[in-house]
Amino acid sequence: MTELKEHVMPDIMPDIAIDDATPTCRVVGAGAEASGKQGHLYTPGISAQSVGARRIHLQIVRFPPGGRANAHKHDGHETAIYVLSGESGMWYGERLEQHLIARAGEFLYISANMPHLPYNLSASESCVAVIARTDPNDQESVVLLPELDGVHGA
Repeated sequence: MTELKEHVMPDIMPDIAIDDATPTCRVVGAGAEASGKQGHLYTPGISAQSVGARRIHLQIVRFPPGGRANAHKHDGHETAIYVLSGESGMWYGERLEQHLIARAGEFLYISANMPHLPYNLSASESCVAVIARTDPNDQESVVLLPELDGVHGA
């Protein structure tokens, strides 16, 4: 908990450390779309930064037509995804040797520390999904795996 006590939420609650925040309920708008370390576009929603969340993060991710992420994993954190529109392919496993496809209306689970490389299957439509992760921070658990980026083309 030491690192939580030292973390101060920028802009939203500038003078309140997360550990000192009173538990409550909050409604927040979507943040500005940004490019994540892993290479896809994301819109932050619920996080340590936006509401002082301690064990969950919720965001919207968008892969433009033909888009793909960099190979990565989330250090110590599980991920749950619900695909809103489009289709996403994903290579996963220690050497990205396994593959799956998640379509609109389907859920996808990614275990903690699982290397993965998601991409948009469509050359004409975006793939949009809601992502929940057990890391309350926007990007801190992302570990890039550049040695795996070329395994399935670049």
